[in-house]
Amino acid sequence: MAQHLAGVRVALTGPRKSKEMSLLVEKMGGVPLVRPAQGTVFLDDRSIRDGLVSWISNPPDWAVFTTGMGLDALFDMAEDMDVAGQFRNVLSESNVAARGYKTVNALRKLKLTPLVRDDDGSTDGLIREFGSHDLSGKKVMLQLHGETAPKLVHWLEEQGAVVRQVLPYRHVPPEEAALKQLLDEVLRHELHAVAFTSGPQVRFLTEYAASQGKLEQMLKAFREGVVPASVGKVTANAMREEGIEALVVPEEEKMGALIVELGRYFAANPVGVRGES
Repeated sequence: MAQHLAGVRVALTGPRKSKEMSLLVEKMGGVPLVRPAQGTVFLDDRSIRDGLVSWISNPPDWAVFTTGMGLDALFDMAEDMDVAGQFRNVLSESNVAARGYKTVNALRKLKLTPLVRDDDGSTDGLIREFGSHDLSGKKVMLQLHGETAPKLVHWLEEQGAVVRQVLPYRHVPPEEAALKQLLDEVLRHELHAVAFTSGPQVRFLTEYAASQGKLEQMLKAFREGVVPASVGKVTANAMREEGIEALVVPEEEKMGALIVELGRYFAANPVGVRGES
């Protein structure tokens, strides 16, 4: 394998597949540094159960799904509660909207086709595609992942929709020591790149930097030396909302593709050209 990451120090902020990503970085000549910025993610059974009861007893006009994992979690719980058939019937009688290709694929497996889907994998893209639909007075059930989506909820409510939310997952913040180490390394330019694989990782890091009075310093480091990379458009959008413009985003939203794309970036932009110190 081409050594496109020779000597490049890459921080990996996600807990999932960190070993596989580290191995790929090493095969490309780089130095992987696992710097978890997400903590843990766990299923919130009570939230799912309550959400399903609300969904089935008071069917919405629109069902909006934002993650394939969240959709799968809802159906797994529906099976456990012996209401999968009812849930499927409710969905088949609702208008369905989806964000992200993984969500669309999960819906297809259930033989459900979204009437509205994003045009670029982002919340903004989903909002754009919703534009021609009248949502005034419509009941909307919104499945999120483990975080609220104030921008999407605000937009839906501005259109006159009545929004209910289901969050199948909960994010537990990472250890402060882990965030401190990552932030310090970014500020000292000890990293050549930081690879983000989810929005929560970005938000936990920026919130911690802000709490330490070092947010502007961190943003400056990402602009002037440390390469910010994103696994896909959704995470890149979360980065943009926090003031970080992803320089590396693979076409295929997969972790392996992210590392390969980083390799291409550093092959074209050798270490040191962005003001390494």
